[in-house]
Amino acid sequence: MIGELYADALTGTPVEIEHVDGSRAVLEATRWTRPIDGDESLLRRCAGATLDIGSGPGRLTVALNRRGVPALGIDITPHAVRLTRAAGGFALLRSVFDEVPGSGRWETALLADGNIGIGGHPGALLRRVRELVRPGGEVVAEVERPGVTSRVDRVRLRRGGTVGDWFAWAVVSADDVARVARPAGFGVAGLWEEAGRWFAALR
Repeated sequence: MIGELYADALTGTPVEIEHVDGSRAVLEATRWTRPIDGDESLLRRCAGATLDIGSGPGRLTVALNRRGVPALGIDITPHAVRLTRAAGGFALLRSVFDEVPGSGRWETALLADGNIGIGGHPGALLRRVRELVRPGGEVVAEVERPGVTSRVDRVRLRRGGTVGDWFAWAVVSADDVARVARPAGFGVAGLWEEAGRWFAALR
């Protein structure tokens, strides 16, 4: 159901993110179908084979492919994968925790659009990504601005009276990314802001 509701949001159907306290916000998924201010600073970091984790409709995967950078998107939503392929990108229907082609050889892993929060346990996610990138490889992650409280939220998607299952999603602040990354074997090689978005390069 989560995947179906997310797919609906990608088509422009109104879908909300609901928190356990009852608060809701619109899931503006269609924004991920086109370039977003600040994307260029992510793309510039990807000089070699790049794994776009939680690639959604694939705007970054496609942009890299068009630049001649080998890139593969992985996502758990079939519609998102279809959109990526239709736009000319390479994508697989796959969880990052499943078997991933090229494991241990990716030069860069992308965790854009807050995808460092996948699964609600950024430490476990980064340990998995450590297995996927080559020695000396880099993770480029979008994080929250300094001053934001890092936390794990329980949320679900809602479209009118139709609701998905509750799931965990983590928020990692720029203040805390070094602490979160260190147990997974990564240090912070760079931390920057562009167009109001914050990013960290982990190596």
